[in-house]
Amino acid sequence: MTAVINQTFEALAFTEILKQLEEYANSPMAKERIRALSPYLEEGELRRQMRDTTQARQMLDLLGNPPLPMMEQAEHLLEKAVLGELLLAEEMEEIGLFLTAVGRMQSYLERGREHRIPAAYYSDNLMPLTELREEIQRSIRGGRIDDHASGTLRDIRRELSVLEEKIKEKAESLLKSQKKYMTEGFVVTRNHRLCLPVKREYKSMIPGSVVDSSSTGATVFIEPQAVARLQDEYDTLKIEEDCEERKILYTLMDLIANEEEALKGNLDTLAKLDFIFAKGKLSAQMDAREPLVNTEGRICLRDARHPLLPPETNVPLQFEMGGESRGMIITGPNTGGKTVAIKTVGLFTLMAGCGLHLPCSYGDVAMRNQILCDIGDGQNMEDNLSTFSAHITNVLDILRRATGDSLVILDELGSGTDPAEGMGIAIAILEELRHRGCLYLVTTHYPEVKSYARRHGEIISARMAFDRENLKPLYGLEMGKSGDSCALYIAKRLGMPAHMLKVAAGEAYGQVKESLNKELDLEHPGGEELERIYVPGITPIKRKTESKDVSGVFSRGDSVSVESTGEPGIVVKPADVMGNVLVQVKGEKRMVNYKRLKLRVKASQLYPEDYDFSIIFDSVKTRKARHDMDRKYQKDLEIQVEDYKTGKQ
Repeated sequence: MTAVINQTFEALAFTEILKQLEEYANSPMAKERIRALSPYLEEGELRRQMRDTTQARQMLDLLGNPPLPMMEQAEHLLEKAVLGELLLAEEMEEIGLFLTAVGRMQSYLERGREHRIPAAYYSDNLMPLTELREEIQRSIRGGRIDDHASGTLRDIRRELSVLEEKIKEKAESLLKSQKKYMTEGFVVTRNHRLCLPVKREYKSMIPGSVVDSSSTGATVFIEPQAVARLQDEYDTLKIEEDCEERKILYTLMDLIANEEEALKGNLDTLAKLDFIFAKGKLSAQMDAREPLVNTEGRICLRDARHPLLPPETNVPLQFEMGGESRGMIITGPNTGGKTVAIKTVGLFTLMAGCGLHLPCSYGDVAMRNQILCDIGDGQNMEDNLSTFSAHITNVLDILRRATGDSLVILDELGSGTDPAEGMGIAIAILEELRHRGCLYLVTTHYPEVKSYARRHGEIISARMAFDRENLKPLYGLEMGKSGDSCALYIAKRLGMPAHMLKVAAGEAYGQVKESLNKELDLEHPGGEELERIYVPGITPIKRKTESKDVSGVFSRGDSVSVESTGEPGIVVKPADVMGNVLVQVKGEKRMVNYKRLKLRVKASQLYPEDYDFSIIFDSVKTRKARHDMDRKYQKDLEIQVEDYKTGKQ
């Protein structure tokens, strides 16, 4: 089922609408909900979702964008705190900023309540947790624990500051007093220790520990003993500072973990508001309106604009079906906007079914349990399916799934095969859809399908308007009218001669209507001919015909062998114009190409000049008949006489 939904979403460009909607959301939870969005099947739920979208749009128009926080980090940090993982100071500050945003969002919703917008009452579900927020803000500032987070921490840091100053003063005092032993006139830091830069030859003159040396070895960096004692005190205080900071962080983390339920409630409420306001922002971006929704199978759209088409080329669609009419067959020329029209209806049905506003002046859309589409050529190269095979496979799957609550959209029904058979299949599919009781939209070129529509009152005919004078589609849907492809008219305007148009009209319609005769001026087909354009012809190379005379290659009576088998034979007739030689092999006469024969002994070496070859080549019966004929005329006797000297009969 998921594959069918994805196919429908792609075919109707609903995936692009969802991507736009997702861009307006902040939280991972709202984004995930948008990606999973599909039409609601419960009328009450759909009406609640539509109402939320409308109220979010009202607040956006009145109050501007809401101060929704980025919630991904807050959700992750709450999970860590509940699991007992120590949060860093900057992470604690993130929680504090989140709670500040909760307070701002609550204030925003309170302003919405003043305008009596029901969605603003989501503020009741938000817990500002003021004490926790103030404690975090008091304890942590600028991504670090503040000195005043506790009295102990304040005292430790004050002592650290004093010791740090003492260490610096002591080191500088020693530097000045022992200046003659130094390579530089300033104190340096090596491995986090304050050191004096002492000349190597005088290192024994400065009591202390060698911490490092220069790359040349000329200077050693010594931490004086007096400084080392103060540094040890400083390090001890740093450990105490770290312990106190951890105590403060763990205390804050416990406070956060204790408010787990309230914080999760805030996250859930803000994710809902994030989803709702994303729908409202999409509505504002599209200049959309709330549609009505119904369960009676009624679809009515006024000035519907496809949301993904440029405004300057977007012709508003007027559309209505439902009630007694369950199907619509749309005809008209190619590039006339038929596919855009049915895609717009399908997309609006999806959007309304998901609680989204529609870019139209008025909309009343039927709830549908599924929208099933066959749009585009559907050719599947991997499965080696033709366009027609892909269409039929898809349509049969649609028929298996369609119910009375479905909307079926079929583009160019019956195309991609023999027109007569395609027309029959198209009508068979329409008949099946009619019996299913679902709503269906179909585009076609077949005139027989238009006739089928006229026979059934529950099917509406419609056509796409076309400007015949300027040969331009107008992209407007005209209800209750049956159109044609305008191919003959377009061909005439583009210069097709009348005699060709007459042939085309006769083949297309059989008996051409009088109105078409007049419109195309077919009664006078002897008009202008197509202007012939000179195109140079092909000039082939003049080739000499050479034919090799092979008649003298072999002579009658030559002893030969057939190369492929090695069988011996005697030439009965020399080679003909094709190079084939009649050879007697084992008493049987065969035609063998001269290239496949090998001369063994020439006849002149085997037989005298006037030798009678009939002895070799004639059967006993033939020789006897010839003998009888020589003695006396035989009325019914017929002999095939062959000149064994020339080889001719």
